[in-house]
Amino acid sequence: MPSSANTPAAADLIIHARWVAQARVLLEQHAVVVTNGRIADILPSHQARARYAAAETSELDEHLLIPGLVNLHTHAAMSLLRGVADDMPLMQWLETRVWPLEAALLSPRFIEEGTELACAEMLKGGVTCFNDMYFFPDAAAQAAASIGMRAVLGITVLEHPSAYASDAADYLDKGLSAREVWRDHPLIRFCLAPHAPYSVSDASFERVQTLAAQLELPIHLHIHETADEIRRHLEAYGCRPLHRLDRLGLLGPQLIGVHAVHLLADEIAALARNNCNIAHCPASNLKLGSGFAPMAELLEQGVNVGLGTDGAASNNRLDILAEMRLASLLAKGGSGDARRVTAWQALDMATLNGARALGMEEEIGSIAIGKRADLVAVRMDTLALSPCFDPVSHLVYAVGREDVSHVWVDGRCRVLDRMLLHGEKTSLLKSCARLWQNRISAYLKLDTN
Repeated sequence: MPSSANTPAAADLIIHARWVAQARVLLEQHAVVVTNGRIADILPSHQARARYAAAETSELDEHLLIPGLVNLHTHAAMSLLRGVADDMPLMQWLETRVWPLEAALLSPRFIEEGTELACAEMLKGGVTCFNDMYFFPDAAAQAAASIGMRAVLGITVLEHPSAYASDAADYLDKGLSAREVWRDHPLIRFCLAPHAPYSVSDASFERVQTLAAQLELPIHLHIHETADEIRRHLEAYGCRPLHRLDRLGLLGPQLIGVHAVHLLADEIAALARNNCNIAHCPASNLKLGSGFAPMAELLEQGVNVGLGTDGAASNNRLDILAEMRLASLLAKGGSGDARRVTAWQALDMATLNGARALGMEEEIGSIAIGKRADLVAVRMDTLALSPCFDPVSHLVYAVGREDVSHVWVDGRCRVLDRMLLHGEKTSLLKSCARLWQNRISAYLKLDTN
């Protein structure tokens, strides 16, 4: 706050915006003041000019300022596998293409370079934080930290071996070791990420539950993605997956259930009763033919729902703005009620709800004094967006990620006038992508023959 009525207070950054979306209130001609990576003040622009002297000022006369978007579920390094397994149902996609490719390609370099490519794509689309589930989390942390993006990295748990680990215990031990290395980094956090009920044993789930309680970590896993998954689980365990998770004590506010497409009424009630969280991935659900998640019913019962893209191999975009629009339209069309998932609700799903699921709602997810300055500016004066009567409506129903002009993470500008800072990374990432394309293409030809 200002030191006195006559002496302007010092600030690191002041962003003056045409509109600021703050907690379901649209502020006009307001400024956000940033000091030491946090939001220090929010006030009308004319007052900010009088009260503060900033080292840097950003004038966004025709922009909407929103909180940084949260991608609640992705497999970031799979950006290198974009388009290699299209037009297949989930289990065929996994068993005939993705798992064989991973067996041939997985390495720390694959993860670091694929994750860095994904981070660049997400940042340019306004995503400032992502929740990842994949292998070699130390390499993923290196990528996110190098590009200046906030990440929650999964300590993946599987029973079957990979190039990363030999069994569930090995996955946990290596993931926990990576967490120790990165535990003091301001942008990197971890969660426990048992892959899915069909790929994780009771004993492993019990250890995950114990660790989640001891370390206060979220549990991030796929649930009820396809009807076939549920059928297989019934044959193997004699119950539906959520019933088994409930019996094992995993249902609770620490749980982030991904997809949740095929839910019965009592399962929705159990998720609500236990304050569980859902990562809704509408584009991936549609592209894999998995079905339509009952978002209207989940939201009606008070389940906290955030948005995820899934990986680029099954979406094929890491575009939370597109997921907002799709989530809103599917909820309206599926329910027959145009009032379902309003523009403001969709924005909450893409920001605060995702932060809440990760246990980070006190730090990110909304524009509020004291929170970290993860902020996104969207230009609203392009031809396709004119005239603009309601910028939040435009954000959900009309804006594309190409309209994102500026992105800040922890008060540091990462995208300026649509250009990713650290410009040298752009050409490097393109070169890396081409090298991986050549290698993967050669493998696919070998595999086909």
